[in-house]
Amino acid sequence: MAKVGNRQYKTLVCTECHEENYRVEKNVRNTTDRLELKKYCPRCRKHTTHKEKK
Repeated sequence: MAKVGNRQYKTLVCTECHEENYRVEKNVRNTTDRLELKKYCPRCRKHTTHKEKK
């Protein structure tokens, strides 16, 4: 069974305009490196790389 405290919400920030657009749930124990996803940015009006905020 998975433990209750392993998952946390992380904020994704656009690499081009630095807008905080998305909040995603991440398993902190299994994925120790930072998330980097290609998502749509409404401010830039295009798909850009979004990285996990510090």
